[in-house]
Amino acid sequence: MQETIYLCLFAFLAGFIDSVVGGGGLIQLPALFIFLPGVPVAMVFGTGKLSSIAGTGWAMVRYVRSVKINYLAILPAAAAAFVFSFLGARAVAHINADLLKPIILVLLVLVAIYTFIRKDFGSLHAPKLTVAKETLYGVLIGMAIGFYDGFFGPGTGSFLIFIFIGIFGFNFLAASAAAKVVNVATNLSALLYFGFKGYILYEVAVPMAICSMIGSQLGTRTALRCGTGFVRVLFLVVVTGIIFKFAYDTYGSGGSDFALLLTSVQEWFGSKG
Repeated sequence: MQETIYLCLFAFLAGFIDSVVGGGGLIQLPALFIFLPGVPVAMVFGTGKLSSIAGTGWAMVRYVRSVKINYLAILPAAAAAFVFSFLGARAVAHINADLLKPIILVLLVLVAIYTFIRKDFGSLHAPKLTVAKETLYGVLIGMAIGFYDGFFGPGTGSFLIFIFIGIFGFNFLAASAAAKVVNVATNLSALLYFGFKGYILYEVAVPMAICSMIGSQLGTRTALRCGTGFVRVLFLVVVTGIIFKFAYDTYGSGGSDFALLLTSVQEWFGSKG
C-alpha cells in the first residue's frame, strides 16, 4: 500500500511534466522499478503505460479544446506512430539499444543548444509547409518517432515538440498539443499489446492513472495560462535533465543498471518472439 502511494506521487509529477513538454517517463519508469522490486519487466512497462496514457490522453483533450490543432499533419503522424510503435517494441529483441544512446545524447544536446540560442524559437505560430508536405512529413515523422518510442522511448515528447516547431513552424503551445496526439497513439499501441498479454497490475496502475490525470490537468492549465514562454523554459529544463540522464547511463556508473534493464527487456521480448 505504501509503495502505491509513492508511485501515485511520482505519477502526479510525471503527468504534470509530460503534459507540458514531455519527459514524464523519465520520472515514472525508474520509480516503478524501485517500488515494484521483483515484478517482471513486462508488468512494470504495462502498468506504467496505463498510467502514462491516462495523463497524456487527458492532456490531449485539454489541448484540443483550447489550442487549434492541424489535423492534416497530426492524424497521419499519429496513425503511422501507432503502427511503428508496435514494430519498435518487437525490434527490441533484435537490436542492441545501447548503440542508440550516444547518438540520442548528441541529438538532445544539439536540440538544447539550438533552442537556447534561438530566443524566438517556438514563440510564433507560423506553419510553413503546404498541405501535401504536412501530410507526407507527418507520416515520416510518425514512423520514425513511433518506432523510437516503442523501441526505446525516453525523450519522445521532447523530440516531437522540437520537430513540430522546427519543421512545421508551430509555436511551443501548438507543438506540445500536437505531440500529445502522437504520444497517445504510441502509448495506446503498446498498452493494447501489454493488456492483451495480461501484463498490467491494475491495483497499482489505476490509482497511478488517476494521479497522472490530476497532474496532467494542472500541467495543461499552467501551460495554457502561462503561454509559450513558460513552455520554452520548462522544455529546456527537461531536455537538460534528459541529457544528464543519458550521459550518466551511457558513461557513468549507472550505465550497468540501465544495460541490465535493457537486457531484461530484450530477453523478455525475445522469449515472446
